[in-house]
Amino acid sequence: MTLMDPLADALTNIRNNELQVNESCSISPASKLIGQVLSTMQKENYISEFEYIDDDKAGKFEVELEGNINQCGVIKPRHSVKKDEFEKFEKRYLPAKNFGILIVTTPEGIMTHNEAKEKGIGGRLLAYMY
Repeated sequence: MTLMDPLADALTNIRNNELQVNESCSISPASKLIGQVLSTMQKENYISEFEYIDDDKAGKFEVELEGNINQCGVIKPRHSVKKDEFEKFEKRYLPAKNFGILIVTTPEGIMTHNEAKEKGIGGRLLAYMY
C-alpha cells in the first residue's frame, strides 16, 4: 500500500477512531507536518496528548483522543488564502460561524485561521475540523 497523502491518512485515521469511540490511535508514518497539525489540534482541545514513537522505520505518533471531533479532513487542492479571504473558506468548510477551525500553513508556521487573521497573514489551507 502506498501512501499518497500522509496528512489525509492521519486525519482519516483520527476521525475513524473517534467514530468508534476509541481512546487512542496510532498514526504512521510520522512527519514534521503531521506533528505540527497535531499540536495545533491539541492547542484547540481536539485531542489531549500525543507522543512521537521511533520505531526504526518512519516513526509514528500515539494520539490520545478526546471525543471532540465531529468531522475533519484535508483541503485539496491546498488553496492560497490572503489575510482577508478566510471567511469564504470558513463558509465552505465549516458548518457555522465561530465553529471549528481551518488549519493553515503560513510563513510563521502552522496555525489556525483565527491566529492567522489576528496576525494579519495569509497562507495555504491544509485541513479543517469541527
